[in-house]
Amino acid sequence: MWREFKKFAFKDNVISLAIGVIIGGAFGKIVTSLVNDLFMPVFGYITAGVDFKDLKFVLSPALYGINGSLVKPESAIMYGRFIQNVVDFLVVSFCIFLFVYITNKIMERDCIENMTANNGGKTDKVEDLLVEIRDLLKNQENNK
Repeated sequence: MWREFKKFAFKDNVISLAIGVIIGGAFGKIVTSLVNDLFMPVFGYITAGVDFKDLKFVLSPALYGINGSLVKPESAIMYGRFIQNVVDFLVVSFCIFLFVYITNKIMERDCIENMTANNGGKTDKVEDLLVEIRDLLKNQENNK
């Protein structure tokens, strides 16, 4: 059982996943700070100083005793926090999209450069065969 666990835990994909989770957590903190410290104050300024975290719909107000002690806490729907989390999610999603998009473009460019460098600018035999099949199919359609 220990061998099976070691085999599972120390595979490349598991280690890569763990690294991804750690980096993702750190990236999440950065984006949360970006939203909380940069974007939300701007939204607050645009909406005349409203802090989204404090927006709520009170279902029942807090009740205080004669001596000022809390008898019953407030019950409220904190929709401002929800708005903040939605903005947070959108920023994180957009950042991840940009990262994946740029990475794919770089990989695509490198792949094309490597293909032409390895082949001396010539196409592969498989590509030639596919072009020939395509041309035959076009001729067959035109003859109908």
